[in-house]
Amino acid sequence: MKLHIKHETRYDFDAPVPFGLQQLRKTPKSFRNQHIERWTTEVIGGRKELSYEDYHRNTVELISFDVNTQSVSLISEGVVEVEDTHGVLGRHEGSTPLWLFKRDTRQTKPGKGVAELVRSLPEDEPLDRMHALSEAIRGCVTYEIGSSHPDWSAEDAIEAGSGVCQDHAHIFITCARKIGLPARYVSGYLMMNETELQDATHAWAEVHLEGLGWVGFDVSNGISPDDRYVRVATGLDYTQAAPVIGSRIGTAGEQLTVQLQIAQQ
Repeated sequence: MKLHIKHETRYDFDAPVPFGLQQLRKTPKSFRNQHIERWTTEVIGGRKELSYEDYHRNTVELISFDVNTQSVSLISEGVVEVEDTHGVLGRHEGSTPLWLFKRDTRQTKPGKGVAELVRSLPEDEPLDRMHALSEAIRGCVTYEIGSSHPDWSAEDAIEAGSGVCQDHAHIFITCARKIGLPARYVSGYLMMNETELQDATHAWAEVHLEGLGWVGFDVSNGISPDDRYVRVATGLDYTQAAPVIGSRIGTAGEQLTVQLQIAQQ
């Protein structure tokens, strides 16, 4: 399936901003089941300083703000062709060792809630156990827009009993690592059947299973990713795969607007 994607992130400030830097991870990955036909990123109110590939093989673009700007727009657009592999991505690639994906981070540090979730899982084949984990998370943490904070950990979301796709992914990753399996966070795009317009990117998790390699799980929707999903960035947690992250100098207030359009071409 070919998907046309346009993703605009706009910042409006109530006073001039003397200096700002942003890291963008908005360029989809080229992979076995995913081919990037074209992709561009335009910056209005700033400029691209450099582009590089990080150790997760994410494309990272460093953006600086124009001096004393009061508006910055980051517009990414392109066409991506995706093949449905039922969530199975296959063998691990790159120089990053698999053992790194077993490492805890602040947002994926297990506690009482994760331990209880893991204990509730059936002693089954690893793949079936991961599907059971996905269902267990959906059962105890309700998907509710605006119910969580970006810096929440997996334990925070379990305690609250609600969250968004980011929280579901963090809980899944934390539980998988608790079991002893490598797991990683994925940020990307999802074409929804009911609308072309969205106001946020999507997130899911991947776990490495013997004999299959990396396998994706979208806990929020209760499925493994198909050809409606576009993988953009991966990391140990959200902080390493966030579409936009950065800092600026000054005390100006800001208004953030995200417009995302995804449609089959």
